[in-house]
Amino acid sequence: MAILYGIHAVEEALAAGRPLERVLVARGRGGRRVEEAVRGARAANIPVRFVGRAELDRLAGSPDHQGVAAVVGAKRYVDLENLLAAARPPALFLLLDSVEDPRNLGAILRTAYCAGVDGVVLPERRAAGITPAAEKVSAGASAYIAVARVTNLGRALERLKEAGCWLVGLDERAPQVFTDADFTSPVGIVLGGEGRGLHEHVRAKCDFVVSIPTVGSITSLNVSVVAGVVLYEALRQRRAKGVLEP
Repeated sequence: MAILYGIHAVEEALAAGRPLERVLVARGRGGRRVEEAVRGARAANIPVRFVGRAELDRLAGSPDHQGVAAVVGAKRYVDLENLLAAARPPALFLLLDSVEDPRNLGAILRTAYCAGVDGVVLPERRAAGITPAAEKVSAGASAYIAVARVTNLGRALERLKEAGCWLVGLDERAPQVFTDADFTSPVGIVLGGEGRGLHEHVRAKCDFVVSIPTVGSITSLNVSVVAGVVLYEALRQRRAKGVLEP
């Protein structure tokens, strides 16, 4: 069991029908959204418990809970094969090579969901998973987007190729600009971790490696920003070509 905290994250968990053991509310915490969350929990026969703020800080492991948290089963990862089978053509996947900060992961999941990504693939080792901190930053998106966690990212990349996906990696050293890449076919976008970027063996498996141009002496962007820039270019191209509904 894990603690999911933050009003938006709890609201989205209730809306998505995630199995919650109970909802926790800080005593004295009021407001329309809190009252709606309490009503939603009770309508779903989920117990609501009012606790002191200090206890909620301790349970959440953070003071950033906005007075609301929930005891929830950990997010279930999906099998990679199921992720591939459920994708809408032309498939759009996001693969993360060792993103370690759960806050970055949460921000990426929210962007991925809003940009129409069919699924996210994470490695099991040396990478953040769907923790309460990631779920809070995702502001509920983690309840909706499918995530597969794999033992070997390289094999997962090969499996996407077998399924007909082109692989586009992001690397600040690449001479080709990301807007020149074609994102309208089935594609897996591959992002590197904080600081180190793509591992060389992962980079070598990409069909194309592209960069985001910058101005000035800083040449790299935060990985969650990179995700937003590239995924919305993919969404723009797909809408312009009529692949997706506007």
